[in-house]
Amino acid sequence: MSKITPCLWFDGTAEKAALLHTSLFENSRLISPSSPTPEGGHPPMMVEWEINGQRVLGLNGGPHYKLNPAFSFMVSVDGQDEVDRLWAGLTANGGKESMCGWLEDPYGISFQIVPVQLMRLMSDPDQDKAGRVRDAMFKMKKIIVADLEAAHRG
Repeated sequence: MSKITPCLWFDGTAEKAALLHTSLFENSRLISPSSPTPEGGHPPMMVEWEINGQRVLGLNGGPHYKLNPAFSFMVSVDGQDEVDRLWAGLTANGGKESMCGWLEDPYGISFQIVPVQLMRLMSDPDQDKAGRVRDAMFKMKKIIVADLEAAHRG
């Protein structure tokens, strides 16, 4: 068990965020509460879940603080299908696209959806090729692997 768990501040939506994340990521589960809040009931003060094995704690602390992109989850994925699946799931129902593979889910949590192909192409020792990939990525919201590969080829 990790001794460090990110604790994210919510205004009553921690459980909804947990349910979204556990529905999208493999090796994920809701730890507590074990069942969703009944309709019209008060949200639980604390919600704990795992996203692909990473524990996360959500604190329904009220409107005093807001999440922002200064904290994000970087998600390494393999291939365009996985980029597309997670991008669609996290931006649906009020999520927001940003630039260079960043997005915000409907509950204000920032994610970076990063295909392994981007990291491989950007680490090419040929700096011209790596630079073209970087420049192509800077123009994208959702990362498009085929476009990165085309930029790499020149």
